[in-house]
Amino acid sequence: MPGRHVTDHQMRLYMTFRQTDGPAVSAAKASISTATAYRFEQDHRPPSAKAEPRGRRRPDPLVSFFDAEVVPMLSAAPELRAVAIFEEMQRRHPDLPDGTRRTLERRIRSWRALHGANQEVIFRQIHEPGRMGLSDFTDMADLAVTIAGVRLDHRLYHFRLAYSGFAHAHVILGGESYVALAEGLQNALWALGGAPHEHRSDSLSAAFRNLDSDAREDLTRRYDALCLHYGMEPTRNNRGVAHENGSIEGPHGHLKKAVEDALLMRGTRDFVDLAGYRLFIDEIVSRKNAHHAKRIAAERIVLQQLPGQRTCAHEETIVTVTSSGGFTLKKVFYTVPSRLIGHRLRVRLYDDRLELFIGATLLMTLARGRAATTGKHAHVVDYRHVIHALRRKPMALLNLVYRDQLFPRDAYRLTFDRLLEQLSDRAACRLMVDLLALAHDRGCEADLAAQLTDDLAAVRLPDIAALRTRFAPDPASLPEVVVHLMPLIAYEALLGTDIGEAA
Repeated sequence: MPGRHVTDHQMRLYMTFRQTDGPAVSAAKASISTATAYRFEQDHRPPSAKAEPRGRRRPDPLVSFFDAEVVPMLSAAPELRAVAIFEEMQRRHPDLPDGTRRTLERRIRSWRALHGANQEVIFRQIHEPGRMGLSDFTDMADLAVTIAGVRLDHRLYHFRLAYSGFAHAHVILGGESYVALAEGLQNALWALGGAPHEHRSDSLSAAFRNLDSDAREDLTRRYDALCLHYGMEPTRNNRGVAHENGSIEGPHGHLKKAVEDALLMRGTRDFVDLAGYRLFIDEIVSRKNAHHAKRIAAERIVLQQLPGQRTCAHEETIVTVTSSGGFTLKKVFYTVPSRLIGHRLRVRLYDDRLELFIGATLLMTLARGRAATTGKHAHVVDYRHVIHALRRKPMALLNLVYRDQLFPRDAYRLTFDRLLEQLSDRAACRLMVDLLALAHDRGCEADLAAQLTDDLAAVRLPDIAALRTRFAPDPASLPEVVVHLMPLIAYEALLGTDIGEAA
């Protein structure tokens, strides 16, 4: 058409039509003029090959220093960013305008393509069914999830099969550790119903960070033993090379986005308890697995059978209960019943709980606490463990190290602050201990907290006598027990003899 350049595509069309038609007909089919067609008959080069290369239209602003200054910098430090080089050139050459930055960036990119160092090559892999499973952790703090109004600092343990895309996620309350890996991996394998032949992790870099060489070797041995129990070959990607775990690193982002979308559709990020949040995560992962149901079913056939039982997913240690009514483990102080003072307890440490044993007898389970990131010790306190001692020493409450953690609910803590403002220290401590004892003895912790909240709102002090009356047992609800005394003669049937004859 007049006024438009002929393209290479039009020439190829013309040459195709020319095999069966004449120049005029082929030119019409290719939307070019007959004169252009006859030129093609004389010169078979495509139009792009005939164009003269465009020369520079204005002076090169980099000609005075690129080869002399920029190239030596790139050769000495290939990782230098173009923007840093540009800022350095502007410092050396104040008359260099800002508009030349893009020109410098293009010139550096071209130089690196011709003279730069070789780059890392990512080799795409073909995954065999049942061959590889991968594990990794991802931080979920930026989602701002809360449990009963308290922000949940947590991670997700993420397991995935490379072939079918089967996924499993487990909420981890602490950091990356062997305990978290062992619990999450075993949950995933038992949910899957089989084990792959190879398991790959990211070297547990966060778990290794603060360990000495002996502890690292122990962690490695435990990880190898865990894989051996399920017949998996343990492998690790090179530290800091994320793409070697690419079959799970990419799905990390997809999973987090799916959780974020589900939270937005839910309308709130607050959950009643941790179990509810874990169920929420399980539902999201289950929906993603449903999209790969056929591939997962096909891969299950070639997975290894699971062993008869799980292996341990905990750390075990021995602690001694001190005269403070508890023990310290990993910079966290835990209270226990005072009858255990002086005893040595065997502790099984899980990601979210502690199981306490004396000998082979399970005593109790405690929620696991974690020290602050600043290194300050934390406290996991149950007021029921120490209330009997506080009754004898109420003034100990005033400067108690774990006083804030002692109160089971905010209403108790705020009430004590109010008591300290309006009463003497001795009277405030005695009244607060009486309130805690009432909550313990009458089993009315929640109801008493509601009453204390009303008292705080009404700006009045709690009346301990009235509270004792209110939460006293109802005599009408007590069962009436009638004891019938049996005569001695009734025991003759048991003894089989006459009482008089036996005498």
